[in-house]
Amino acid sequence: MTSSNATIPLETPEYAARLARRQVSRHGAIYALLDAVRDPELPELSIWDLGVLREVRDSERGLSVAITPTYSGCPALATIRENIATCLRGAGWQGFEIVEEVRPPWTTALMSRAACTQLRAGGIAPPVSGSVRCPACGSDETVLVSEFASTACKAHYRCRTCLEPFDHFKVLT
Repeated sequence: MTSSNATIPLETPEYAARLARRQVSRHGAIYALLDAVRDPELPELSIWDLGVLREVRDSERGLSVAITPTYSGCPALATIRENIATCLRGAGWQGFEIVEEVRPPWTTALMSRAACTQLRAGGIAPPVSGSVRCPACGSDETVLVSEFASTACKAHYRCRTCLEPFDHFKVLT
């Protein structure tokens, strides 16, 4: 058994590329505003940290917010779109569009390191390669109960050490 402070993976090149685009964007204030928009199925995560918010850029309508669903048919996408629109309108924005970009597809490599920490704090094992560790006690003595959990992005596990059931965010590449 290991401590519950198991190693959180370093930022991936995919996340670093998104972050670099954000850091040089003239829309930094919009990114910061959208950091308040949470994923409805994983409320501990912002859409930025989850990797759903791809880019904010200029468009013919004024502003274009590009989002990518975690998987085709994701039921949370409509709510995410509504929450983005509400957030932007609340800040006084009228001319904007929210566009769905499915290429390149979403992967867990787009998630931030903070997302992994937040998942673990919320009782969900983050998407890491190798053995799945219990978010409660840190043990790698875990067993897969079901390939699917509360959402298609997660699998359900049980810890053999502390006997806690938990979800594991699947590694999707």
